[in-house]
Amino acid sequence: MKVAETIAETRGWRGQVRGSVGFVPTMGALHAGHLSLVERARRENDHVAASVFVNPTQFGRQEDLSRYPRDLDRDRTLLSNAGVDLLFTPSPAEMYPAGFSTGVDVAGPSARLEGERRPGHFRGVATVVLKLFHVVEPDRAYFGQRTRSSSRWCGRWSATSTFGCRSWPAPRSAKPTASP
Repeated sequence: MKVAETIAETRGWRGQVRGSVGFVPTMGALHAGHLSLVERARRENDHVAASVFVNPTQFGRQEDLSRYPRDLDRDRTLLSNAGVDLLFTPSPAEMYPAGFSTGVDVAGPSARLEGERRPGHFRGVATVVLKLFHVVEPDRAYFGQRTRSSSRWCGRWSATSTFGCRSWPAPRSAKPTASP
């Protein structure tokens, strides 16, 4: 498995592979649900890319970004064992360089459901997903169904975007995964 920390490395990998690419974006702290997404992507694509990126822009002021669980070594081992070809692990500075000010606003039912409780959350999620899609250029993306509003939003967003990438939700499963 190739591990890429930069956008340039990831784009270089994407430019060299032929065939379909399935993409599993994560924030790490992997569990059985994440690995089921990788398994499905592996079955349905020639190549599988995953990302581990704890996105600071989707955390609100009352949410503690610093307390989000992180174990990149464990996640790397799990993804390698699951057959991932590329793991993209950018830093916040790589994804949001100095002066970055562009974002994606999300309207509709999803924004109202969870957006009322977590202002700015969907803007942060939509922005990072857009950026990740631009970097990885997947043919298919695989998302867990963490919340009903997130699942609705991802499906609608994928269907109406111009990426040519389809989004495939998977059943929710947050069962702990044994250490590798």
